[in-house]
Amino acid sequence: MTRHFLALGDAGGDALAAMLGDAMDRKVARQDLPKGLPDADAPLAGRVLAMVFEKSSTRTRVSFDVAIRQLGGSALVLEAGNTQLGRGETVADTARVLSRMADAIMLRTDDHAKIEELAHYATVPVINGLTDLSHPCQIVADLQTLLEHGKALPGLEVAWLGDGNNVLNSLVEAAGLMKFNVRIGVPEGYDSDAGFIAQARAGGARIDLVRDAQSAVRGADVVVTDTWISMGQAHAEAKLAAMAPFQVNDALMALAKPDAVFLHCLPAHRGEEVTDTVIDGPRSAVWDEAENRIHAQKAILRWAFGQI
Repeated sequence: MTRHFLALGDAGGDALAAMLGDAMDRKVARQDLPKGLPDADAPLAGRVLAMVFEKSSTRTRVSFDVAIRQLGGSALVLEAGNTQLGRGETVADTARVLSRMADAIMLRTDDHAKIEELAHYATVPVINGLTDLSHPCQIVADLQTLLEHGKALPGLEVAWLGDGNNVLNSLVEAAGLMKFNVRIGVPEGYDSDAGFIAQARAGGARIDLVRDAQSAVRGADVVVTDTWISMGQAHAEAKLAAMAPFQVNDALMALAKPDAVFLHCLPAHRGEEVTDTVIDGPRSAVWDEAENRIHAQKAILRWAFGQI
């Protein structure tokens, strides 16, 4: 049966834990090696990953490319606007063709329905590189980063500040799978997806929705934020004004636990959702988080090929 990774739940909690262990082990094993040198076992030697981008990307593009190379395979980068997909070919036909030419497909797109359709017609693994609904690959890297910084996941208190976006949806999904809690600090009208919250609560996570940043952050082990204006959205002045009280700054971080870690999936709009003193400060783990996209992607790829 083809393994698709459209959401964290496609793998489940046990497999996610195994992926995290694999990501950390492989990271340690190749310390100080050139980035382009394959892992000693090259477990995906000869495999080809087709990466389809309908949205701009830095970390997803580079991390998947480096990840498949380190696993012994190779990548094809397809910009949707330069393919027949951008000229009206159906998602279903694209899935059929790429399944004949590549061993796996990664799609970064807007409408989540597109990746669901792609997975329905593909006969090779399809991986969600980001949709408007979720960003599971990012959260695997985030969880790896927290583990590396000494944070046990069960019972962890995570504070989210700002927009109820796709990254938050996947974070909430992870909470239900890995048994940690999330306090969501968002203004009225910008809540995260109710379905993800209900699913996480059913899994035993405590998900609290609050309307002030201080309540969200007080006593937190982890503070997380993201850009307030997502890709494709207009620069909405009303939204920026509503989000302003949720900026992560030194005063807000002081309310979290003394050893709290700050995460941001990047790119950051410095001076909007986070100040320079926080993102560049001693509690920031954003650069480890960005690097870990490579190692998380490797584990996801290995899971998709049935190796984890």
